[in-house]
Amino acid sequence: MGFGDGEPGPAAGLPAVRVRLDVGYDGTGFSGWARQPGQRTVQGTLEDALARVLGLAEPPALTVAGRTDAGVHARGQVAHADLPADRWGDNGPDAARRLARLLAPDVRVHRLAPAPAGFDARFSAIWRRYAYRVCDDPSLADPLARHATLWYRSRLDIAAMNEAARECLGEHDFAAFCRRREGASTVRTLLRLDWARSGPAVAEATVLADAFCHNMVRALVGALLKVGDGSRPTGWPAQVLAAGVRDPAVPVVGPHGLCLEEVGYPADADLAGRAATARNPRTAPAPGRAVPGPARA
Repeated sequence: MGFGDGEPGPAAGLPAVRVRLDVGYDGTGFSGWARQPGQRTVQGTLEDALARVLGLAEPPALTVAGRTDAGVHARGQVAHADLPADRWGDNGPDAARRLARLLAPDVRVHRLAPAPAGFDARFSAIWRRYAYRVCDDPSLADPLARHATLWYRSRLDIAAMNEAARECLGEHDFAAFCRRREGASTVRTLLRLDWARSGPAVAEATVLADAFCHNMVRALVGALLKVGDGSRPTGWPAQVLAAGVRDPAVPVVGPHGLCLEEVGYPADADLAGRAATARNPRTAPAPGRAVPGPARA
């Protein structure tokens, strides 16, 4: 839905505009993205702030590219809201600046603008890119980064972790690394999973997939840390993946090392088609099927 297209709003039957929000936040002080009664959440905070800035009687409903758990951060989160066209027309040009004055320092709307026709923050996305940061020498840990970096007890073998990670790339049923939700598919296409040093004592994972199921990144990282510290062989994560069931030996690492860095979308002309395709239920791929990912996000 685009600005001025005359389509009815979801509640009042008035013309609406679909607006895209590009958002960053420090997840430390939030109980995750999703609105929860009595809890401070990113969704609730942004919806309430939008209502104040635009003079809406009720907070608008935000649809997000990827829900984040409590403690997880974001630099490149994307959401959309369908707003009354008259309220947007009166207040939209100044909305981002007014939100910056209203919001607490741990959350920012970097960009707020009408979305292209067919845009859906969740279903139009073709990939999400996360980073997970680990300090593997506590004596060199940066205290100022403690809310965004996991401190790990052992030095990590990056080459072994990357060897193990390559065996998990492609389209698979990631049930072994996900918390199941009733009726939800756990089939995903993992496009990139690799580690690199970003400092003398910091190992950083880049994880790119078409979508993620609950706890998937944190469980994959936990399995690879076991390889990196030498307590498991390089083939172990792939064996867990093939088994298709949660393994209690796979730790789900803490949320604070995880950050949603970027969400990718197709060309404007392909947004609606991508959203329609993404809504279709996914089935498990044929055994041995793999879809190679790009070298970089």
